[in-house]
Amino acid sequence: MNKPAVSELLNDVENILIIQLGDIGDVVWSTPTLRALKKACPGANISILTREGLGGLLAADASLHRIFEVRKRGGNLIREMFGQAQLITELRRQHFDIAMDLRLDERGGYMAFVSGAPRRVRLHNSNVSSWRNRLFTHLVSPPPRPGKIRGAAEQTLCLVREMGVETDDIIPRLFVSEKSRQMAVNILRRAGIEEGTRWVSVNPFSRWSYKEWDFGKWVEIIEWIWEQYRIAAVIVGAGWEREKAESLAGKIKGKAFNLAGKTSLDELAALLELSILNIGVDSAAPHIAAAVGTPTVTIYGPSDWEEWAPIGEAHRVIVPDFECVPCYRKGCDGRGWSRCLEELTVDKVKEGIGQSLSGLKLFSVR
Repeated sequence: MNKPAVSELLNDVENILIIQLGDIGDVVWSTPTLRALKKACPGANISILTREGLGGLLAADASLHRIFEVRKRGGNLIREMFGQAQLITELRRQHFDIAMDLRLDERGGYMAFVSGAPRRVRLHNSNVSSWRNRLFTHLVSPPPRPGKIRGAAEQTLCLVREMGVETDDIIPRLFVSEKSRQMAVNILRRAGIEEGTRWVSVNPFSRWSYKEWDFGKWVEIIEWIWEQYRIAAVIVGAGWEREKAESLAGKIKGKAFNLAGKTSLDELAALLELSILNIGVDSAAPHIAAAVGTPTVTIYGPSDWEEWAPIGEAHRVIVPDFECVPCYRKGCDGRGWSRCLEELTVDKVKEGIGQSLSGLKLFSVR
């Protein structure tokens, strides 16, 4: 049998597996690809495989048939192998016609191969050994596009574009269930925030310390928002950031509430949807906030905001006035911190936040 051309890969497919084993931001920026595929193949069941804990972000997405997660079982090697065998068995039961890996790492290649899908496709990766590329039946090399592409969605859309799927809709979108929304309301109420209270969400932390801004400056910002606008701040973050968030909240004289580590991912999405503005550094929260329709103000340093920042007039970026920005490095001189962010002034950040709050037609109550 002749191998189908790339443009024919989606012909007569009934079950599609999307493999996205990246971080939270990667999952969020993949949602335009999911929508484009569903529009191109409305009769097909589209399932997705994500890393453990990330599937909850997509639980309310009606375009998805099933969500699978690669879980770490813990314990001994036998327990781990048994857990992975269960996942592989469940994937093979779906009888996928095609598996598409949206990343270029090894693990996605393995999962595509063991899924049993007869058609397996991803972007060609010249940086891996040839045998890893052989895990796929089709390797796609999109033609180069002139100029710089705005938005990380193109990293995955370029794969399906080569398969004949076209879309101009490149804005990430997440859906929040009513159950998750009510859970978020309950979490806020237990923290002392009643419905109708105006508050901004703040994510001062990142998985990488070289993307963070000085804690003392965050104290100034949060106190200024309260004094200037009478708007409270809700600090969000991962579980391992809870103690740092508690320390930060304890230094603030205005109204600040620490909810870091107190929500699941779907509850965090609902929480961010309820905030009037999300303010923070380059991390997962701005991606989620923008995808649920909340305006954002995000501080960028070494990483490239043109590629990763939320798209649209509702979203604002604050970038240090350094010629080396973005440098794409993990901090200055390998020390885990970035001079450009260390020297970013409170006034510059206040200006950006003030412009966004003014756009929301809020009034100062000095």
